Amino acid sequence: MYLDFYGLKTSPFNITSDPNFFFESLSHRQAFACLLYGIQEKKGIILITGEVGTGKTTLCKALLNRLPSQIKTSLILNPYFSEVQLLQAIVEDFGLSPEKKNRLEMVKRLNSFLVEVNANGGNAVVVIDEAQDLNNRQLEQIRLLSNLETSQGKLLQVVLVGQPELVEKLKQFRLRQIRQRVSVKYNILPLQEEEVKDYIEFRLQKVGGHNIIISPESYKIIFEFSKGIPRLINMLCDRALLYGFTQEKKIFDAETFKNCIGELQ
Repeated sequence: MYLDFYGLKTSPFNITSDPNFFFESLSHRQAFACLLYGIQEKKGIILITGEVGTGKTTLCKALLNRLPSQIKTSLILNPYFSEVQLLQAIVEDFGLSPEKKNRLEMVKRLNSFLVEVNANGGNAVVVIDEAQDLNNRQLEQIRLLSNLETSQGKLLQVVLVGQPELVEKLKQFRLRQIRQRVSVKYNILPLQEEEVKDYIEFRLQKVGGHNIIISPESYKIIFEFSKGIPRLINMLCDRALLYGFTQEKKIFDAETFKNCIGELQ
């Protein structure tokens, strides 16, 4: 609606997970480094957690875009399946087509694929987003997949990405086996106050928003509203751009953001 008015190539504050807008805050850089280490060193199960809206899915997509071609990947965004269906989704996302869809045949086909990848000097990783929604049977299926290995290391690296309650779920006594296999874990934090300005400017620059001016005092208001959660920052800034469009203004002061916060609450 307001793209032409501001001269923007696309909306800078969409709440969709676009890896082109991956902002490397201190916490996100550390999370990214943990992921690379766990995958490259074939550590097996990697656990990434973070509050709603902290950019976990964007981080995952950015990771997959940056991995070298010899690392084969499978991304499961919504694991609302049975354990067998989850296995099937993983196998198919690797581009495999087992003749039969039963568990034994799919695991056999996946193992053959992983051995071949490993023999050619490659690696394989499956990323499961929204992992806090996995049930115990699905988590047990993942544990069994993490057992696929050679004497040199794990054949499949599994990245579990979810909200903090995933950590609490894994504390269950019945899940102690998979919990003990988590070798790398990191909790993504919201943006620090001084990172909010950089985050907003980064997204504006991505789309050509050079003529949009935000007053210095506005950033504190944005931070206080969002608590550093990127999704909330996006919601507020998008509302501010819409407000500016209706008022035919490209300069945003603290009062503008206060008004927009009132509309969002």
